[in-house]
Amino acid sequence: MHAQLGKMKKGIHPEDYRLVVFKDMSNDYSFLSRSCAPSKDKVKWEDGNEYPLIKLEISHKSHPFFTGKMQFVDTAGRVDKFRNRYAKQKK
Repeated sequence: MHAQLGKMKKGIHPEDYRLVVFKDMSNDYSFLSRSCAPSKDKVKWEDGNEYPLIKLEISHKSHPFFTGKMQFVDTAGRVDKFRNRYAKQKK
């Protein structure tokens, strides 16, 4: 019944699926995984090889759901923008 299990169908998967480094910019945590997300940046990894770099604003190492801590990750002034907008609506 599952004789084809483990074999990938041809022609339906992206050709640029490769190892990339994901970096959480809020805490400098990085991990190596596979992705086909585009990237112009590269970074040298622990194994000495260079990989495309995907920058993240938040990951499981900084998200309150996973960390159990409430912390603000403000990479582009979004918290201030929200507070200003909310303050105007409240008046």
